[in-house]
Amino acid sequence: MSYKIGLVGKPSVGKSTFFNAATMNDVPEGAYPFTTIDPSVGEAYVRVECAAPEFDEECTPNVGFCEDGTRFVPAKLVDVAGLVPGAHEGRGLGNQFLTDLNEADVLVHVVDFSGTTDLEGEPVEDHDPREDVEFLEEELDMWYLEVLEKGITRYESGYDGEDDEIEIELAEQMSAFRINKDEIKREILSLDLELDPETWDDADREDLAREIRKVTKPMVIAANKMDTPEAQANFEEITSDPDYDHLTFVPVSAHAEKALKNADEQGAVEYRPGDSDFEIVGEVADEQRAGLEAIESFVAEYDGTGVQRALETALFDELGMVPIFPGGANGLGNERGEVLPDCFLLPEGSTAEDFAYHIHSDLGEGFLHGIDCRTNRQVGANTELDGRDVIDIVSTN
Repeated sequence: MSYKIGLVGKPSVGKSTFFNAATMNDVPEGAYPFTTIDPSVGEAYVRVECAAPEFDEECTPNVGFCEDGTRFVPAKLVDVAGLVPGAHEGRGLGNQFLTDLNEADVLVHVVDFSGTTDLEGEPVEDHDPREDVEFLEEELDMWYLEVLEKGITRYESGYDGEDDEIEIELAEQMSAFRINKDEIKREILSLDLELDPETWDDADREDLAREIRKVTKPMVIAANKMDTPEAQANFEEITSDPDYDHLTFVPVSAHAEKALKNADEQGAVEYRPGDSDFEIVGEVADEQRAGLEAIESFVAEYDGTGVQRALETALFDELGMVPIFPGGANGLGNERGEVLPDCFLLPEGSTAEDFAYHIHSDLGEGFLHGIDCRTNRQVGANTELDGRDVIDIVSTN
């Protein structure tokens, strides 16, 4: 659980319902501003095809669970509170919101696509969800621009007393966003700018702040309340607009996901999170049956409630994580007889040595080689791993 998904959205859009549905935690829900004041942290799960069946084995996960060959791997979900217009200027929870948000590696922005809440989270009719999508991007861009401007000022004033290159100064100033000088330089050059801020106008600076934000805070839009006709109409219109081609939209009904998980816990239905169908197996009242049948129609049309897909799109597609399984010296098991007890999520392009360090620094420091458990071949330190590789680490430690 090294990577955090930040759940963000204005008040009253169903963000807490999404969080509860994903984690089955009990945080307050309500149709009024600032139901959530402090960030809530929970354990959600993302689905990975388990490698154990390929070896005619059954896995025994230390964390999460496995069902019918689908491994549910823990992921940390942070419900970030306080998004209102002007947050970067201190409105609402202001700087605390931005600080909490910056702890996340990737964002899921929950938007009320039914258009029944305004930018402040108050109930209205016919609100355009585009405004919600745009105002979060604008808030983040203005925040990034403020930090960028401070770096430019330091560079131009020679504050450090050294003749550093601009990308070095900006990387130092923007280090909280986990971006390095090479990435800064790449973004500057991608905009056809010179490596000299004196040649940049206001629009250039805004463009650069925006590009850095996109790289360091990738985002998925969870189009919530998609079980309403108003949301479906808005979704069709917005996702066909080329102005939003840079964003990924996932149709979601957090309410449906929460209802199905509750019904599953009660024994009324059999439901596996993320599935596009479920089965009513218990005695249910007529009213509950009608509600479940409406949900059944929705999940069939949209291939699930969208909650799982939003989390998985954030981690796998936007952040580029890949699942890697540690193997054992004699196959898949460890010294305790556990079979594939762990599954780690690593950045795409990670090497065998990176994997060793990810498991434990001692393994990395004593790394000799890895063994691909599918082929029984040795892999070197710089071998890039593929998703769902099963690797045994051989180390002096």
